[in-house]
Order: sequence, then C-alpha cells, then structure tokens
Amino acid sequence: MTWLRNVLVDLADDSPEVDLAERTIAAHHRRRLTAISYGAAAMVVVVALGVTAAIRLLPGGPQDAASVGDLPARGVEALSHAYQTFCEPHTGKAPADCRDGGWRVVTRSGMTYHVPEALPSLAPGRTGRRDSPLAISRDGGKIAYYSAEEGAFQVRDLASGRKMTAATRMPETGLGSISRLMLSDDGRFLAFSKVPDLKDPAVLFDLRDGIARDLPNRGVPIGLSPNGSTITLAEYSPRSRLRTISNLWPSSSKGDTTSVILPAHYLISPLAPDGKTVAVIENLSTAEKPCRHGKLTLMDTLTGEKRKTTAISGLPSDVSQISLRTWLNAEEVTALTSSVRCRPASGEPIKVGVAIEQPYRTMTSYAVNVRTGKARKLATYGAQSIVEIVLPGPPGSW
Repeated sequence: MTWLRNVLVDLADDSPEVDLAERTIAAHHRRRLTAISYGAAAMVVVVALGVTAAIRLLPGGPQDAASVGDLPARGVEALSHAYQTFCEPHTGKAPADCRDGGWRVVTRSGMTYHVPEALPSLAPGRTGRRDSPLAISRDGGKIAYYSAEEGAFQVRDLASGRKMTAATRMPETGLGSISRLMLSDDGRFLAFSKVPDLKDPAVLFDLRDGIARDLPNRGVPIGLSPNGSTITLAEYSPRSRLRTISNLWPSSSKGDTTSVILPAHYLISPLAPDGKTVAVIENLSTAEKPCRHGKLTLMDTLTGEKRKTTAISGLPSDVSQISLRTWLNAEEVTALTSSVRCRPASGEPIKVGVAIEQPYRTMTSYAVNVRTGKARKLATYGAQSIVEIVLPGPPGSW
C-alpha cells in the first residue's frame, strides 16, 4: 500500500474544513514518524481526524509522584524540558494528576509544574485535531505558549513572573494540527508556524514593540538572528528545504529569501551557533524498511553544501528514532533518541476512526560531537512519543 493510499484511508472520516492535499502531507509526516510496534496493539495503527502525535513526556525519575502543582507566579528556576500529558495510553498508566493535553514543565533540579495558562492540545482522535505548542528559551528562563484566556501567544519570564502578550490575536482554530514555536534568547521575538496552512500565515511576533509580520507556513523555525531581522526555516514536506529570510523589519517589507531544496529527506537540527550551519542526518527510511538513518553531516544553510560527514558512535545499537535538538556549544548538538521495534508500513492494518495513545517508553538524549561523531549520554525520560518533546532553544525538524 502506498503512503498516499494509507494517508487517504486515515482521512476518510475527517472533516472537510481543511484542503485534503494539506492534510495528506501532514498525515504522511505523522505516519512516517510512527511506523513502529505497539506491543499488544501492534495490529492496529491509527492516525485519525488529522491530529498530530503530540508530546507525551514524563519526567526522568519517579513518574507517579502526586506533588505536581501549578506553576508559581514567580521565582521558578530555569527549565530542563517541557512535556504534555495524554491520559489514556492503550497500555500502562498515565502519570499522577494527569490533565489530558495539558502542559507541564520541569526545572533543572527536577521540580515539575502544570502550566494551566497554556491551552491544552486536543487528545488524538477523541476530541479533535488542534495542536497547542510551547517553547522554552535557550537559557531555560522563559516559556512561550498559546494563552486560552488571552486568545494569543504569551511569553512568561519564570523568575520575575513578567508576561508579554502578542498584540496580534489568533483563534484556536488557526493553530493547525502540527505547530511549532521558537522563542528568541531575550524573549522579545516569537516565531509560530503550522501545518496545514489553512488561510492564516505563519507569524513572527515582536512582543516588545507589539508588531508582527507574516511568514510562510510549513517551515519549522530553527534559528533567528539576535536582532530578529533574519530567520531560518526548515521544511520537511513535500521535500526537505532550508529557507532563510532576511530584512524582516519593517513588517511591511517583503524580505529577502534564499531557498535551498535538499536532494533527500533530512532530519535537521536548529541553527548552529555560527548562524550559518545546521547538522543533518539523512532519513533512509522507506515504507518497507523503516527507521533507517544515515551519517551526521554539517550543511551550509544558504547553499546546501555539505561541509563534513561523519558516522555517529556511542549510541545504543537498537536506536531507531533520532531528533536533532539544541546545540550545547559550537561542536555538540543534542540528539534525542528512542529505541522501538519498527516494522514495514505494508504490514499495518488500518482501523479508521479509532485512536490509540502509545504506551510510555524510555527516551534518551545525547550530546553528539559534530566533528568526531562521538555521543555522550545526557538524560533519560519516560515518554509516549519522540515527536514533540520540548527542550530549551529552537526546535529541530523530523
């Protein structure tokens, strides 16, 4: 069965509100990320109602502690990560005090808090297809999220409690089914993009000056210059592409765009500290042979030129999924990994209209030296999916 046929089956019972071509590409992206075994439920793999696989991360360490409280108004230390809880895994149990689709943040010392101000995502297949993203600044001291009360994106300084709300409001229906946020280091700029496109563009917000400018959708924001004048976007469908847009302000300007279509599908890191390089891993997966990856390569964002390629060493032999995340320094990039048993998509019977939340499993982050390829272990988490675990800094693409 081809990926197009698989996706169209997934969409058969979906709402006609969004263009079918847009949903087809988004659903194909989700299917490509979830060609894995689900234990006792392995014979039923479902992506229904156009919903993205959302974050299902549990903190490393005890997962059933009942001491999770709401995020204090101020005085919160820097964060290590954020995650979302979905409360009906098809095997195993949800974490204590689970709030379906609700956001939690975890500090570097391990304190965990609910973020009730952040709009929850809709649970896959049960209640709809809306995604609600969250971002963490590179230093871990600020978060950005969609405020249900304000009907707009909001940035919150965790230590002081100061909040800045985007002057441009956005309806919940404009959040899409796969959405991304990127927060600048100083908390002034916030980039939002989504799939499917719908009728609304992506947006770059200047929260200090209360202005915004449109951006193209589909591009995962992976880097922003300190003055907010140049943004780098990574696109994953229908083809991998790197897009750099400069001269973004004033918002009435068209901006200057450089676009590079890549020859293969790549997993792409956030922008490196030098402002002109990304690390990429070629995704060699096919429908019949999923979860296969190439070597790590450094790539110029403006030309697509490969600068250095090296094999990654130090990862467990059973690692099947990799997501490149935050750069730790000029030579190390974070690789978030998961070890799950993959199987060909042709062996996945489709049952339309039924949602299955994945069981919780172990995921591990590594620091990978882009010069030598050597990986060193950083942290381990309990999670349902690798797709949207939020670490400080810009998101990567998958």
